[in-house]
Amino acid sequence: MVLDRKNAPKIHDAISFDYALPLINQDKLDNGTPFYWLNAGVQDVVEVDWVFPAGVWQEPKEGVAQATSQQLKSGTSTKTSQEINEALEFYGASLRVRAGNDTSTVSLFTLTKHLHALLPIVHELLTDATFPEEELNIYKQNTLQRLLVSLRKCDFVSNQLIDAAVFGEEHPYGRFTKRESIEAITQEDIKGFYKNNYDLSKVKIFMAGKIGKKETQQINDLFGKNVVEHTSDKSSSSFEIKPITNRKQAVDNDPNGLQGAIRIARRFPNRHHEDFPALVVTNTLFGGYFGSRLMSNIREDKGYTYGIYSSMTPMINDGSLTIQTEVGKDVVKAAIDEVYKEMDMLCNEKPADDELLLVKNYLLGNLLGDLDGPFSILQRWRTIILHGLSIDTFDRNIEVYKSLTPTQVLDQAQKYFNKADFHEVVVI
Repeated sequence: MVLDRKNAPKIHDAISFDYALPLINQDKLDNGTPFYWLNAGVQDVVEVDWVFPAGVWQEPKEGVAQATSQQLKSGTSTKTSQEINEALEFYGASLRVRAGNDTSTVSLFTLTKHLHALLPIVHELLTDATFPEEELNIYKQNTLQRLLVSLRKCDFVSNQLIDAAVFGEEHPYGRFTKRESIEAITQEDIKGFYKNNYDLSKVKIFMAGKIGKKETQQINDLFGKNVVEHTSDKSSSSFEIKPITNRKQAVDNDPNGLQGAIRIARRFPNRHHEDFPALVVTNTLFGGYFGSRLMSNIREDKGYTYGIYSSMTPMINDGSLTIQTEVGKDVVKAAIDEVYKEMDMLCNEKPADDELLLVKNYLLGNLLGDLDGPFSILQRWRTIILHGLSIDTFDRNIEVYKSLTPTQVLDQAQKYFNKADFHEVVVI
């Protein structure tokens, strides 16, 4: 076929495409462990994720979830941390452990041909981690040093205070790192949390890449042979939300500081709420991407900041929306006034059709990229499954993204963007 280089190709709006999330295989290993896998991609690479209910929500003592995740690779009864890291480097693999609000995830990235050699290492870490005392002491020393440095930064402090303002400092979603909590973590705390929460009876395993029966069998041969007793993964824990009554806080963190960190936030619907997909569109228009109203006003027009964003954070048990930026301390008040001005405008005027179309094309264009690779597809499925949703949720979200009208955007704004409902934190 000869290309016609005299005429430019026709440009299609992202909104005009059809979107389908490739199906994932939903199996169980021989011992009943949930196993989700996707054969996709052209490169001989694979990602395997082991997801445990081992996040901040489950920790019995402040800081233990993060400490356990960071110490998981510190050694087993047969391997030192150095030997574990050397084995990963030998195969050019990466093993990451991340503790979040609701779960902790162990992620292995490797060439498919090396999977068989690396799975036993991961299995050993998940069944025989020893958490040596000397490694814990080094972790605590390094973490305390990083904390002391971070506490001098206005953005770090503001991030801590805004979550506490919205949910309450005692709530898992409102907790923040303190020196005394790090110092109080013991080896017994970590071992106990590991035993109770990294139990293979509670794991969900996800895998994607250029894989087939051989690779899925390798997973089953190791992780499907453990004797486990599966129980409901519904959390029985409940926590009272106690937001700070003073909705405006100003903190002088550094007398010589030149910048002020602004955080404006409130509780917000999570993925289970019927308004969630419409709010994704509404918030993107307001402050969710580089062409948003907040960015156009406060960065491009006023020149107060390099960047300002409004971010939705949907957790399993709740959610929040946070507007965040750093500006010169002499324009802090002016920047906050402009944020509320944009909020009022969002609540009082319908967006123009062309502005809304631009936002929809942005959202759906990003989605096209996300559906292009096996790892990003796996991430979408992981979110759906861990939040107890189905592929119908994905399909409904696409439908809302495409069909949302200016009137519906205005309705969502009036429900959720009333400035009286927001907490405000300024740290200089």
